[in-house]
Amino acid sequence: MDRIEFIRKEEKEYHDFCYDHYKLFEAGSWLHKPVKTVIDLIPLLADSPQPMILDLGAGVGRNSIPLAKAIKEKEGKVICVDLLDSALEKLVQYSEKYQVNEVIQTVKADIEHYPINPDEFDLIVAVSSLEHVRTEAIFTKTLERMAKGTKENGINCIIVNSEVEEINIETNEKLDALIELNIPTNEMIKKLQEAYLGWKQLDTIVKRLEYKIVRNEKPVLLKTNAITFVVSK
Repeated sequence: MDRIEFIRKEEKEYHDFCYDHYKLFEAGSWLHKPVKTVIDLIPLLADSPQPMILDLGAGVGRNSIPLAKAIKEKEGKVICVDLLDSALEKLVQYSEKYQVNEVIQTVKADIEHYPINPDEFDLIVAVSSLEHVRTEAIFTKTLERMAKGTKENGINCIIVNSEVEEINIETNEKLDALIELNIPTNEMIKKLQEAYLGWKQLDTIVKRLEYKIVRNEKPVLLKTNAITFVVSK
């Protein structure tokens, strides 16, 4: 098993565990509520008739379900792309529970291969997903597809981790960070700015975050510089 396959196996186990043990929009995990930055973009879709939204790495719908609720009456669509069956199965259940199943469309795909048509979307969201592509070259290509796939005045909202560290809480030992793309924060910001040259920057924020996760039933402290990057075409 190569390194990428190993990372994806570990990530699958971690996410499967979360989706089984924590409910969407209930306290106790990062599934508790949607990302504020994403929700704050909803008013910017006001002038879009039948808004088209793409959520890359949608998971169980933490962001896509609130977005779907917001555009339901405008007969918009939220295309939810994820690689994990467990995520998509739960997303279908939650979309029925929150009465947005006619707005949500699920697609099982690896985001690095997902085709995006030119000028297709009013909003593209990628929260903690782009760092899971295999290489920097694929990262750049994915950003290019996102940019081309965005309508005039459309928005791309990216939250991506950089300089990720994992530390065994019991032993304080520094572990190999299980993330496909782990590059310096300044370099990541530069790549984002280059991909969206000529776009209007609405937000660029770097936050140092720490939170506990579980790897192989052992508590691990994950540290990251989370970059929020929001741009308008």
